[in-house]
Amino acid sequence: MIEQDDDIYRTLLESTKAIPWKINWETKAFEYIGPQIETLLGWRQDSWTSAQDWIDRIHEEDREQTAHNCINLCENGIDHEADYRALTADGEYVWVRDVVHVIRKNGVTTDLVGFIFDISERKAMEEALQQANEKLEALSYLDGLTGVPNRRLYDKTLEREWEHAVRTATAVSLVVIDIDHFKDYNDQYGHIQGDECLKQVAEALQKVAVKSTDFFARYGGEEFVLLLPDTGQDAARDIAEQCRRRVLELAIEHPASTAGHLLTISAGVASMIPTEDDPLDDLFSTADRMLYQAKRNGRNRFACSWSQGVARKERESC
Repeated sequence: MIEQDDDIYRTLLESTKAIPWKINWETKAFEYIGPQIETLLGWRQDSWTSAQDWIDRIHEEDREQTAHNCINLCENGIDHEADYRALTADGEYVWVRDVVHVIRKNGVTTDLVGFIFDISERKAMEEALQQANEKLEALSYLDGLTGVPNRRLYDKTLEREWEHAVRTATAVSLVVIDIDHFKDYNDQYGHIQGDECLKQVAEALQKVAVKSTDFFARYGGEEFVLLLPDTGQDAARDIAEQCRRRVLELAIEHPASTAGHLLTISAGVASMIPTEDDPLDDLFSTADRMLYQAKRNGRNRFACSWSQGVARKERESC
């Protein structure tokens, strides 16, 4: 009767997708592993002779940690689970979950029994979900209209570059740019044409950011920013002039503008070698103040303000 019951249990176990196994902990030998293992991994059932066979068939990147954790937990009589990539007979890998139950007598581990589950489909779904989340996160840092980075990414980048400039005592510059009389452009041509105009301007200005550390973004509305790490006053001033010329070269008609018959921009430029005592928003507030100075001076120009020690003397350039 007992042997008949054992046969029934074995039949039940071997008819499931979960792969049962048993290891003698003293000898580290497999006493049993289900025939389903051959379907999953391709290794013959009789090729699983010892725990070393199990270890050798774990992906090399997962092997040391998985084996170390399992051995330690088994020695201490702790049931556990382990997810890892198992080597197949044809050299591929399958994600599996090993569920381990520890059998002890008189406080000493004697045997291990468990099940191996195929979790490759679940892992593929998790990876696809992670990639989708990463894509969504990346999109959250882009402006939906122009495709250039948005203010959210600008804020993060400014914080990182500001800390770098403080740490290395190097200059960081910022150009704040605004399209002149853009409301009048929208009123005359409509918002659809206004959106196309923003796209053209963004594309032209983005090409001015040539260094790998230069960072261009749409700040909001018709306002853009060009962050220039490791860039001093003269270079920042030259870049602001390049921005002005690039937009003029687009030759976008704008009869309602007081700055001429073509679409133009105004810009404010700030350059600092920040210290730990300088507020992070000093750079933007200074460049923004210079932007409005450029507009007061007639538009289609830029104004600069250079930080010079404690006095922070200002000067303008058009």
